[in-house]
Amino acid sequence: MIAIGCDHGGFELKEKVVAFLKEKNIEVKDCGCYSKESCDYPEFGRAAAEAVASGECKKGIVICTTGIGISITANKVKGVRCALCSDTLSAKMTRLHNDANMLAMGAGIVGENLALAIVETFLGTEFSGEERHQRRIDLIEK
Repeated sequence: MIAIGCDHGGFELKEKVVAFLKEKNIEVKDCGCYSKESCDYPEFGRAAAEAVASGECKKGIVICTTGIGISITANKVKGVRCALCSDTLSAKMTRLHNDANMLAMGAGIVGENLALAIVETFLGTEFSGEERHQRRIDLIEK
């Protein structure tokens, strides 16, 4: 299951990502928000991050206008490694090297087609498992 959260700036893109995931038969836990009405991203970013950190969801996706604030919020939750990605190479490399368990995107930065390609790359790339990368992840977690 994938946790997803957004604020009002990311709402429309979140809805497109949810539809994309459901088309691929991927179960989604929608942590909000649920409209374009102004809201505070930390509430929804934290809810998605906590679902990942608890193990309820395998990975998470968070979206706000830039992706910055909501990624900072997600990274405050112990056990979360959230990467802000605006291209598919970054999405691939953060999975291969950082074993990121959450993806952040900026709805005002990436369009729908690119966002869906980023999601597909992020979810489709496994962690390399290389010792040097695991060592660095362990240092991050300390």
